Amino acid sequence: MSEKPKYYITTAIAYTSGKPHIGNTYEIVLADAIARYKRSQGYDVFFQTGTDEHGQKIELKAEEAGITPKEFVDKVSGEIRRIWDLMDTSYDKFIRTTDEDHEKQVKKIFKKLYDKGDIYKGHYEGMYCTPCESFFTESQLVDGKCPDCGRPVQPAKEEAYFFKMSKYADRLIEHINTHPEFIQPVSRKNEMMNNFLLPGLQDLCVSRTSFKWGIPVDFDPKHVVYVWLDALTNYITGIGYDADGNSTEQFDKLWPADLHLIGKDIIRFHTIYWPIFLMALDLPLPKQVFGHPWLLQGDGKMSKSKGNVLYADELVDFFGVDAVRYFVLHEMPFENDGVISWELMVERLNSDLANTLGNLVNRTISMTNKYFGGTVTDTGVAEEVDADLKAVVENTAKAVDEKMEDLRVADAITEIFNLFKRCNKYIDETTPWVLGKDESKKDRLSAVLWNLIQGISEGARLLEPYMPSTSKKILEQLGNGHVTEKPEILFQRMDLEEVLKRVEELHPKKEEKKEEAVIDLEPKEEITFEQFGAMQFQVGEIIACEAVKKSKKLLCSQVKIGSQVKQIVSGIKAYYTPEEMVGKKVMVLVNLKPAKLAGVLSEGMLLCAEDADGNLALMTPEKEMPAGAEIC
Repeated sequence: MSEKPKYYITTAIAYTSGKPHIGNTYEIVLADAIARYKRSQGYDVFFQTGTDEHGQKIELKAEEAGITPKEFVDKVSGEIRRIWDLMDTSYDKFIRTTDEDHEKQVKKIFKKLYDKGDIYKGHYEGMYCTPCESFFTESQLVDGKCPDCGRPVQPAKEEAYFFKMSKYADRLIEHINTHPEFIQPVSRKNEMMNNFLLPGLQDLCVSRTSFKWGIPVDFDPKHVVYVWLDALTNYITGIGYDADGNSTEQFDKLWPADLHLIGKDIIRFHTIYWPIFLMALDLPLPKQVFGHPWLLQGDGKMSKSKGNVLYADELVDFFGVDAVRYFVLHEMPFENDGVISWELMVERLNSDLANTLGNLVNRTISMTNKYFGGTVTDTGVAEEVDADLKAVVENTAKAVDEKMEDLRVADAITEIFNLFKRCNKYIDETTPWVLGKDESKKDRLSAVLWNLIQGISEGARLLEPYMPSTSKKILEQLGNGHVTEKPEILFQRMDLEEVLKRVEELHPKKEEKKEEAVIDLEPKEEITFEQFGAMQFQVGEIIACEAVKKSKKLLCSQVKIGSQVKQIVSGIKAYYTPEEMVGKKVMVLVNLKPAKLAGVLSEGMLLCAEDADGNLALMTPEKEMPAGAEIC
């Protein structure tokens, strides 16, 4: 008997900066579906996931929470594992980068690469994104911000160790060109080649001294290992790699990984940095890296600041585990971002799960009980309509295999539900309720129900990787022709208005804070403090105002400043009426040399702000101030 082929699949380990939302959860469910499918195909699968627990961001979050970084990551890692378990994922190992054996190997790997000459000591000066734990050159920034997350970056200058990336760049380019399956989808490969590899790789900073929460460099402990060198190596340390050459049998069996499943936002680390680290360690590269798209909530990427984050455990409370698994897997295209919303989930629950699948199983069981006391056999009484159903049943497994070969999981699920839809159509074509009224048609009715049970059972078996609990329930209820006495309702229909009302009660809508526009002006020549001190600014109260005759732009205001009244002409007629001006407290430059505008004397200037479109707004004091108060 030949040994089963191995299949080693990993997710990107989840960063422990907070509770994972449904977009993060999508990845573990996707990986689980692939792992379960491969097991059903006879593979010896090893499925690893876990948590990434070092870095400056975590150190800052722990400080904000008033606890140690280890206490912080213990809590968050535990929450992530709880969610993974809740979603019925069948991982074989959950690794944490604070595990003692992992930290030990990271230190050894860093030393090995240093001794080899691939890591050297220098000084880093550039831009650093704390949330992404990433360094960038000025040319890599987008509008001066992080190209990955769009957040502001900070200049950083410190002593650091660097990895000689350019030493391996040509070798990596050749590998990508000769292994077209290595980076998927193809659009991700093109992005990495054109944006990073072909323009030329810079050496990578692989240590930090500005924070302490990381794995210390053994021979220079004021440095901690760069979080991505630490995190990426989990794929080998978790299965028994040893930098001294004493790796385990498990490592020898499983490496190279068959699939790294990651989000598209960290594709660069997995398809450039990670392969180069492996080359330097003289290890084979993973067979494939798949950068999946994002699962978006309605109007864009999920964000706590937007208040549009969906969490797996909350969705499970509403819909159940398998329904949530179905939503996230079915709604995610292969390459483009998918969208999930409460409205869409209710629609899918009612149409696909409750009606197409749940009602089909319920009707079949009920008819089998009604007409045959719960047991039917294949009587062999066939008609032409049976052939098409049987062809769909036979071809669905092949169609699913073809889709899964390319990791098109959503398409594979669609093929299975097409089978269920065909079963529903078969009921309409054969009209069992009519056959049941004619005793002479009993054998034909038995054959019809037998064909239905076989078709649904095949669909249920194929459904197991994606909806394992539902698959098991269906097969148990159908029992290969001996059905359960009372069918279990698989999915209850839901009322959208009731769901949205409950959601609103749980999550009152937040006022979304719009990002304010900014304007950069050409700087004027610097002035001295004495020059600034020569200008006198005071609060004034407009007591009268009228339009300047023969002018389309000017208003003439009588402005009370202390015990004096000054006449000031301003070009703000397009933005304020004379009636609106009266009673306003304004900011005034009072010692401006008097001048005539359109023949009218002006004895000062009202201060205004101007936006990018030229619109003006008077500058007014934030708090109540008396006329004449000095502006300083």
